[in-house]
Order: sequence, then C-alpha cells, then structure tokens
Amino acid sequence: MNIRCSLFLFLLSFCAAFAQTKVSGYVFDENDEAVSFANVIFKGSTQGTITNEEGRFYLESDETWPELTVSFIGYETLTVPLQKKINYDLKFTLVEATSQLNEVFIVSGKQPKKNNPAIDLLRKIWEHKRSNGLKQFKQYEYDKYEKLEFDINTIDSTLINSKLFKGMEFVFDEVDTSRVTGKTYLPIFVNEAASKVYGDNELNKNKEILQGNKNSGFSDNQSLIDFVKDLYADINVYDNFLKFFDKSFVSPLSRTGINTYNYVLADSAYIDNKWCYNIIYYPRRKNELTFKGDFWVADTTYAIKEINMQASKSANINWVKEIYIEQEFEVLNDSLFLVKRDYMMSDFAPNKKEKSRGLYGKRTTLYDNYKFDIKRDKKFYEKEVNFYDTAAFDRDDAFWEAKRMEKLSEDEKGVYKMLDTLKTVKKFKNLYSAGTVLASGYYEFNTLPLDYGPVFSSFGYNEVEGVRLRAGGRTYFGRNDLWRIEGFMAYGFRDDKFKYGISGKWLIDKKTRLIIAGGNRRDIEQIGASLTNSTDVLGRSFASSGIFTTATNDKLTNINLSTLSLQFEPARNLIFRLGGSYRTLESASETFSLDYYDPNSPTGVSSEIKQYETEILMSYFPNRKMTGFGVERSAANDDYAQIYALISKGLKGRHNDNFDYTKLQFRYVQPWQVGGFGRLFTTIEAGKTFGAVPLGLLSVIPGNQSYFSIYNTFSQIDFYEFVTDEYASLHVEHNFNGRLFSRIPLIKKFNLRAIAGFRTVMGSISQENIDLNASGLNYVAPSKDPYYEYSFGIGNIFKVFRIDFNFRGNYMDEVENPNARPFGITGAFGFSF
Repeated sequence: MNIRCSLFLFLLSFCAAFAQTKVSGYVFDENDEAVSFANVIFKGSTQGTITNEEGRFYLESDETWPELTVSFIGYETLTVPLQKKINYDLKFTLVEATSQLNEVFIVSGKQPKKNNPAIDLLRKIWEHKRSNGLKQFKQYEYDKYEKLEFDINTIDSTLINSKLFKGMEFVFDEVDTSRVTGKTYLPIFVNEAASKVYGDNELNKNKEILQGNKNSGFSDNQSLIDFVKDLYADINVYDNFLKFFDKSFVSPLSRTGINTYNYVLADSAYIDNKWCYNIIYYPRRKNELTFKGDFWVADTTYAIKEINMQASKSANINWVKEIYIEQEFEVLNDSLFLVKRDYMMSDFAPNKKEKSRGLYGKRTTLYDNYKFDIKRDKKFYEKEVNFYDTAAFDRDDAFWEAKRMEKLSEDEKGVYKMLDTLKTVKKFKNLYSAGTVLASGYYEFNTLPLDYGPVFSSFGYNEVEGVRLRAGGRTYFGRNDLWRIEGFMAYGFRDDKFKYGISGKWLIDKKTRLIIAGGNRRDIEQIGASLTNSTDVLGRSFASSGIFTTATNDKLTNINLSTLSLQFEPARNLIFRLGGSYRTLESASETFSLDYYDPNSPTGVSSEIKQYETEILMSYFPNRKMTGFGVERSAANDDYAQIYALISKGLKGRHNDNFDYTKLQFRYVQPWQVGGFGRLFTTIEAGKTFGAVPLGLLSVIPGNQSYFSIYNTFSQIDFYEFVTDEYASLHVEHNFNGRLFSRIPLIKKFNLRAIAGFRTVMGSISQENIDLNASGLNYVAPSKDPYYEYSFGIGNIFKVFRIDFNFRGNYMDEVENPNARPFGITGAFGFSF
C-alpha cells in the first residue's frame, strides 16, 4: 500500500474518531440465507435501520455506543458488543426462537390481504389522511431550509491514485461514509437555500420567497441545482403515486397499495409520547416502480410519524442504483402531524452492481416555525412575478448560522473550503468545461465572454448543400445576462454557398420581463417541419438533420428572414409577443418549385415570395418553473402544459408583391402522469388561413422522411404530401414505463418499456389556393377522411435505444398515391431514467 493511500486512510480514521460509531455488515439466518428487513439498532437508543433485500445494513451515530442489537420477529434478539468505533463488514447470524415458532411472521413471499392487521391499519390511514397535514388549514406559512449535495461514491485506492485526480489529491481529505449505504464518498458540490413559504388552500396558491442561497463546487451551477430539485420534487407520502425521475412510483400508502405491496405488522412502541405501530412493506412483484421499507403510524390519528422508502433494485429505472427517502413528522398537538425533516438520496451509477462507482445526489429539507390561518391578499401571491434579489446570493455567515435548522458537521464545513480551493485548480476547470459542453451544448471560453456552439449543430447534410459545416456562438457574461447576441455561419460544399444568422435580445424591465428582440437569417430551411409558425431566427430545421432518408430530401427553401418583436409577461407564465417580419422565399432545388401565378409578372408566374407579416402571440405555461432571471431562462421541470394562440396578418407591399391574408393557429400540449401506468403526451393543433396564398405560406402537414422517431410529425408522410389552409391534428403517445413488459416472464429481466402512439390529421384546401398554384405540385388535403397512423415501440433497449414500428392507416390508393409508405421503422437514441 503506497504512502498516499496510507495517509488517506489515516485521515479518514482520524476524522471519524471524534465521537462517531459506524457499523456495517450482513444479517443471515442459520441456513445462511439473508434476512431482509431485520431491525439493527444501537442498544439503548432510538437510532437504527433495517436490512435490505440482501440482508445488508449500515448504521452510524455521532455518539459512541458500546453495543448493537439485531432483531427480527420469530428470531432471538442478538446483542453484539462493539469493540471499536468503526466496525465494517460484520456478519450476524440470527437463531430461530423455539418459543415463538407458532407465531412466526415470514417476511418473504406474498402476505395475505384478509385478516392482516397491517392492512387494517392502512385502511385507517386512508380514512384520516385528509385531516392530517397542511390541508386542514385555510392558510399556512413556514420556514424552509434545503441542502443539496453531489458526491463521488465508492472511493478506493484505485480512484485515489488515478490520473484523473493527479494534482487534486487534496480533495480526498474530505472523504466521508454514507449512513445509508455504508460507502465512502467525496462531496463535489454543495448548495444551501433558506426560504419563506406561504400558501392558501382556498385560493390554491403557493409562494416561496428565497431569502438566501449559498453554494460551492461549480462557478455557475443553477442548472445542476434545478436538475436535482426536479429529480427530488417535494412529495406527499399520502399521495397514491410519488414522482421520481419522471416516473410514478406507487406510494406504500396508496389506495392501490394492497395489490402492489405486502404488509407486515412488525412492532409497536412509544415515539414522542405517542403509541405507534411499525409496518414493514415490500413489493409483490419485481421490475415495477415500487419501494420497500417501513413506517410508524400513530394509533389514534393514524398519522405517519416516520417513514423510510428504498426503491426496489429490480425497479425499471435507469442509471439509478439506489433511491432512499426518509421523512420525519413533528407532533404539534394530538391531531396535527407536520413534516419536519425530509431526506432523499440517490445513487447514480452505470449499472446496479454492488461495487460500481457513481454519484450520490442528496437533498435534506427541514421545516420549522409553522403558522396558520394568516390571510393574505390574492395579489400577494401574484406580485413580483420575476423578482430577483441579488442580496440573497451574498449572505454572511451570521445569516446562515441563524437560518440553518441543522448545523453543518465538521466534515461539511471542510467541504466548503475544499471546493473553493478546487475551483482554482486548472485541471478541474478543464474537466468542468468538458462537462458543460455535454450539458449545455456550448463550449465556454474562460478568457472571453463568449460561448461556442451549439456544438452538436456543427455538422449536417442534405441534398442541396451536401455536407454542411456550421460554426456559431453567443455572448455570455453570466447566467442572468440582461442582453444576449447569438450568431452562426454555415457553408455547404455542394451548393458552394455561405449562410448566416444573427439575433439579439434585451431585457428592458425585470418585473414584467419586457424584452425587445430582432435578427436576420439567410439559410436553407425545410418548410413544413411543424404546423405552428415559428419566427425563430436561429432555429434548426429538418434541412440538415438526415444523412439517410426514406425519400429524396430535396424540397428545401432558401429563406431570408428579418424579425423584430416586443415581448412581456404580465402574469407568471403568461406571455404576449407583438412582432413583425419580412421574408423572401425561393426554392433551393431544381427539382422543387414554389411557383405561383402572378398577374404582375411579365411571364405570369413568379418564383420568389416576398411577404410582410405582423403577429400577436399568446403563450401560457401553467405550473412551469423557470431558472434564471436574465433575458434567457430555461425550464426547471417538464410536467407543465403549453398553450399557444397565434394571429398572423400578411400585408400587401407597395408593388403588390405580397399577399393579404390572416392566419389563426392554436396548439395545446399536455403531459399526463397516468398513475403507475406511465406517462402520456398529447398535442392538439388547429389552424386556418383566410385569403389566397402560395405554397410557401400554406400549412404543410409535417412529414418525417428520416429514420428517427420525431414527436409531433407523421412518420409515414413525405414532405409536402398533404398541403392545407385549414387543419386540425391530434398526436398521442404513451410510454408504459415497463408496466407491461414487467409482467412477461423471460422478457421482464431486460427492463424494456412499451410505447404506443396514434396520430391523425384532417384538413382542406380552398379552390382559390389551388388556382394560385403553379409549382407543379398536386395539392392534396386529408379532407374526405382524417389521415391517421399508429405505432408500437420498444424503449430502453440497452438503456439508450428505442425502436418504433409505424403503420399507415389510409390514403394508400395505388393509383392516387403509388408512393405511399404503409409501414416503416424509426428509432431514437437518448438517455432517460
């Protein structure tokens, strides 16, 4: 063992020696079978834990304890002396109690649903759950303290001596041990936040005011903070389903719990002068999104006093080896139990093997100073929609000493110092830069207020441009910049032309989020990639998205677009945008035409469209949570609805080279969490164009000629196959999240996920628009019968792949549509939990 490793182990033992007791090990029976859910407790204390499915446990305390007790119903209680403060990998064997053979509860296999006292208590919990917690008050407010942390876990000599940490060995002075898993870990990021929370159950309003925020580990980590917060959303254990990692786990207190879990009444005792019952629960089937653990419930109010939940190892969730949740409730009076401490931990790893190294993501939330029935005006919850208090991010030590409801340990204090030092190390800066490229798509220049990117848009291909190279960037002084300029330059090797785009936006007023924006782009675009209009100057289209396609990708358009807009947010998540644009459109391919009959043209036909347009856009995103306070923000969650209503008005020019029309468009996107049956996405779109316009201004049904599964497009439709001036469409896609495949023998072990989709559209095209057409394209609209297609998919193949089998439902007449594709296979690649 080398000197550095020896020094590290010495420092670890030295730090742990200060009034700490740590024990880890396994509990077996006389047949050497693991005993799950056995109680392990420091003798004479209330500090304990239960063993997992493999009989493994870890327990630690800031105090010194001389003995440990291990017990389980039907076995003799084992008392073990602890000779040292640190005791790892111990093995305990429980002996069956002969005097209790007639009363043995076997906590394995299926438990009875009838005549089960644990289930009788569960029904009492259901009856009383609405009278417990904050819901029984009209108004409430409380103080909230939250601590987030990311750690590298399974620290061993191999990692310590690796080249990755060469020059940064000092970080290992802060290695600690998890009280849940017993693994060593190294903190690399810490964030603390203190807030005041207000709520009104009559108005159904909630408001959280950030009073202070402190972090260390990364110079600009708000995206990481929001990522962790979204993963660890606040939960109510009384709900039927609990959301973690975009998945719905069945709560052990769910009304469907009887069909999902086995319940065993294990113990009873006084806790805070309340007589409580202890119930152990574990899943009836493998591969479902369930937990295992135990909870204590009071015998009169049937309120939960303590609960811990650990996700089953077989749960169909990727990249997460462990999920552990603890909640403790405070007894304010005989009938009021309120959460006072909420602890969540996840072990992120490439696989679920015991020795695999990964990251811990931890969140500790503490609640205090509850007050009730203090009525506040409705405006209180709505004012200062986008308020940003810079002072909250610069609080002194005295503030944190007062606001922390749980003091930092000496180890945690050392972490802050270590992370502040780490940020000055050049190698760490380089590693951090590499990580930000993967997370944001932009490469940050440390010496300039500029970012290069998006990196993933640097290469493309289409029939017109051939190989396409793109270089772009943006100004970036900080996450909350009040103004930003973005631009790109692209070159196509086949058409030998340069393209460019530039845009700028400026946040004039923070409270109303008044933003002025404008830009210009000259590029090649795939018109008809979406139904709802977009005036995004720098947006990517399908023009360069596919090297291999089901049909020739040559129906591309040269576009020169200039825009100017004013946007404001009068209420949270309600946005209005007033804008104007001028565009010219012309075919980019010799095999494709946008020609229209033009009486003002010498030839009677024009190939170029020139159009002025004004627009009013209303967007509403209920329950959306945003991060940042600058001109650009990003969403911190993905479970909100999206509503768009757009009115566009085309104006004639001086030389009658424009068209006079009005276009109305509407889009509604809604994700649905369907309990334990997965997640459903629905999109409804409708629109109508009043007035005669050429092909370049009509509504083209978005086809998909690529081999990629792209939501909100029609996989079996080619570009420009259907053209409309009036349309209505519906897209439905449901991901069962393993609910179906988990019940099929042999297949369930692969953790596959079934996906089903249905897409339909109907529309029409007026005769005056047909008469205006000189492109040679035969306008077809799904007017007689709605066009539809459906798909069945298999997701989570090797955790990253998805395959969809798509079927076309109609419009397959061999004479009218000989090139129709009745069947196709598309796929997707991506990382998801």
